[in-house]
Amino acid sequence: MASQTTPPKPLRPLKGVRILSLALNLPGPAAMMRLQAMGATCSKLEPPAPAAMPAGTPGDPMGMYNMPAYTSLHQGIRVLQADLKTAKGQAQLHKMLARTDVLLTSFRPSALDKLGLGWAGLKKRYPALSMVAIVGAPGVRAEEPGHDLTYMAEAGLVTGMDMPPTLYADMGGSLMASEAVLQVQMQRMASGKGAHIEVALSEAAHYLALPRNWGLSTAKGSVGGSHAGYRIYPCKDGRVAFAALEPHFAQRLMESAGQSHSDIRSMFRPESHTAIAAFVKDKTRGQLDTLSVRKDIPLFTLKG
Repeated sequence: MASQTTPPKPLRPLKGVRILSLALNLPGPAAMMRLQAMGATCSKLEPPAPAAMPAGTPGDPMGMYNMPAYTSLHQGIRVLQADLKTAKGQAQLHKMLARTDVLLTSFRPSALDKLGLGWAGLKKRYPALSMVAIVGAPGVRAEEPGHDLTYMAEAGLVTGMDMPPTLYADMGGSLMASEAVLQVQMQRMASGKGAHIEVALSEAAHYLALPRNWGLSTAKGSVGGSHAGYRIYPCKDGRVAFAALEPHFAQRLMESAGQSHSDIRSMFRPESHTAIAAFVKDKTRGQLDTLSVRKDIPLFTLKG
């Protein structure tokens, strides 16, 4: 009888760290989801829902756009509502800040100043508090309006008229924000003082666009379709995505297609593309899945 191994316990490097978020929509809550998984104690103050909305409606617009997404993002997060434009809301906020290690925001700098949450003032009032501020664009551009789609377009990641399949800038920015929390915590451990980091969604989009800017994922790039073993082909009942990039994977794929494989340069020749296309054209997804296991070829089959 095969022995069963116990999965390792997840690392919780932020256990005991108290994080308060004022960030709405997707990047901030997605970052909190990651931070909570790393052991942080996470709370969120969001504005009251509009009066016309039913009781219990979240104040975060995400709860109005997509409630399942909002619910998933806030699992394990203590959510409260407060109008920060009122004295009562400000009192509630500062009561929480007095016992907070990291404040996460997603307002423009001018909005933070109006709420009395500029970094200079917070640093003076709460010396040990750190702050991670999510903005749209860095520096002087932080006041510009924008969202995921505009930052993706700016980075060259929007092609044609099709919408991107996911919110890359928002999700990339959420990862950068969670990374920034780890950075400010390390700084605080070293100095005893809080630190401030600004995370720009436009920079997240540009970071994700680097492979394209380097030419890797353009039409002529090695992972953009010019390598015959790293592209998508139609099969009998759908599609197959090959990722046979390394020479040994490429050799197995070419041999399966009944072709010789001399070196990596052969994978960029038109005849290699033609041979693989002809090989998979009459294969079912099931047959290709079996080929993947039998020949150890990285591939994934897709419907239609």
